Order: sequence, then structure tokens, then C-alpha cells
Amino acid sequence: MGLDMYAFTTTTPPATAVDFKPGEVAELHYWRKHPDLHGWMRALYFDKGGAERVFNCAPVVLDVDDLDRLEADVRGGRLPQTSGFFFGRSDGTEIEDDLAFIAKARQAIGQGLTVLYDSWW
Repeated sequence: MGLDMYAFTTTTPPATAVDFKPGEVAELHYWRKHPDLHGWMRALYFDKGGAERVFNCAPVVLDVDDLDRLEADVRGGRLPQTSGFFFGRSDGTEIEDDLAFIAKARQAIGQGLTVLYDSWW
């Protein structure tokens, strides 16, 4: 039990950037208990108009601008400190993995795929 976090790709972009049911997806990246990244994604979800009260099983589309901001925040140590029941702790060792995800996500978008983040806890 805990925070499982996923990045997926899809060939069929959803109609909206948030509050959609993902169709057929392929896993691009996986994180386990990296709550600070989850907190960043939560803020993005609400910035894009997300309506779910609890950010759980609520996918959000990531575009190139989002990835640029995420990379700057990862490199600058600006992911928001986030906690939750069974979330674990982010400790800074995740930086290289986060940057690897960002590179994969940019490549996927460059190939015409849509990248989305989702989580389950």
C-alpha cells in the first residue's frame, strides 16, 4: 500500500487536459512513493482546472511547457514538500530519475504521443 505514480503515453489525446478517463495507454515511467513530485503534479492538475477534490486516480496531460517548468523545478530543488498517508518521503535521490522521465516524455511528445501523469494511493 502506498503512493504509486505513473506516466503513460497515448496515441489518442483526451478532449481535456484533466478530468478524463484514459483510453488505451502505454506505461512510460513509474515512481514509487515520491510525494514531492506528486505534489507538483497535484498543483498542475488544479492549475489546469481539475475538479476532483482529492488528487488520486485523476490523470493530467503534460505538455512541453509543463516539462520545461518541471525540469526547472527539479533542477532548482523546488518540488513542493508533500506528505500523505503511506506516501513515503522524497529525499533528493530521485533527481536523476525525474530528469530521465522528462527526457523520455519530451521524446514521446516529439513522436506525436500524448503524455499523462496518473497516480493511485
